[in-house]
Amino acid sequence: MGGNLSGVLGVVSLLAALGAALFAVLRLRARRGIATATQRATYEVLHTAGLAAEPLRAGLSAANAAKAVRHLRALVGAAGLALTDRESLLALDGRGGHHDAQLVAAARRAVATGRSTVLGEPELRCDRVDCPLRGAVVAPLTGADGRRVGALVAVAAGQPEPGLVQATLETAHWAGNQLALAELDSSRERLARAEVLALRAQISPHFIYNALTAIGSFVRTDPDRARELILEFAEFTRYSFRAHGEFTTLAEELRSIDRYLTIERARFGDRLQVRLQIAPEVLPVTLPFLCLQPLVENAVRHGLSRKPGTGMVSIEARDAGTECHITVEDDGVGMDPTTLTAGIAELAGAAGDPGDAALAGVGDDPGQHVGLSNVDERLRSVFGDGFGLVVETGLGSGTKVSMRVPKFHPGVRAGS
Repeated sequence: MGGNLSGVLGVVSLLAALGAALFAVLRLRARRGIATATQRATYEVLHTAGLAAEPLRAGLSAANAAKAVRHLRALVGAAGLALTDRESLLALDGRGGHHDAQLVAAARRAVATGRSTVLGEPELRCDRVDCPLRGAVVAPLTGADGRRVGALVAVAAGQPEPGLVQATLETAHWAGNQLALAELDSSRERLARAEVLALRAQISPHFIYNALTAIGSFVRTDPDRARELILEFAEFTRYSFRAHGEFTTLAEELRSIDRYLTIERARFGDRLQVRLQIAPEVLPVTLPFLCLQPLVENAVRHGLSRKPGTGMVSIEARDAGTECHITVEDDGVGMDPTTLTAGIAELAGAAGDPGDAALAGVGDDPGQHVGLSNVDERLRSVFGDGFGLVVETGLGSGTKVSMRVPKFHPGVRAGS
């Protein structure tokens, strides 16, 4: 009896397991059935376009064209597809390699005229009796500012059908947009490097001369002090002229500022007082390279160096939840915020918000405007318009410059 019962229970367990497996299979098939044929086709097109977009966004080169052309051919549905620049064939996928000279010639004409064209057998003459190609569609690629940068050539086994023509034209338009975005990305990177170079160029010859003069004054009276200042000056210039990285950390920027202030204190002696209030938790915060140092240099050059007696520079960095709030303040001679300086354009957002002092027109030294404007524009371009500089100043009232920096922001990483 016990044995029969065990057998029955075994059969019941097996049936239950099979039932569960069958239910799982049916459920999985039901889930798969949610996606219609149209949805699946849309997904395939978007996925393929994404694979082609990545190399195109890196620019039109032979290497990038080789990575993109296979996916572009899948989008077009052609027997073969070629990518060219203004003069030469960059990559070809599928059939048509033995017609490369004719395809390149047609691509050059399309680039020169800006007009798409359909090629037939007369334009694709071939000595090979087994040649499967009978036509091609050539469409120019338009990059940034409407400049024609190359061509997309789809080859067909017969006379190109209207569907192939339309698919080639649309794909060429889309690919051109990707190349335009690549050019804009490259321009943005060049602009960022140029802005940093502009800031580096602002390291005043007067500062260099004064720093070396101050160091020279200690050579005989205090050689150890002179040696220390030389090392500080060398590290300051090494950081300011470093060749890589659009971003840095607050800790690195503050180290460079400390070296700058060490050299300036050697010049001014007790006339220059410095107060630091830095929350340790914000030291790893990433910010644009050389965005804090110019503010401190301005505080010394344009505030305290013109003020008789003792002057104070205060640097504060506070933890504010998802942000780091930084201020640089001096009790120097201040500036007239209503003074407009020729050649300094009004900065975005300054005119409409009374809380933001108009940076275009603060003070009377063009070098100061370049520094403040450069920092303000870089902060806004990286973090958004809500993260520009705020300047509070008045004649005889000193100057306070404030900035907000997000602790985390996509694409912002020290050393990148």
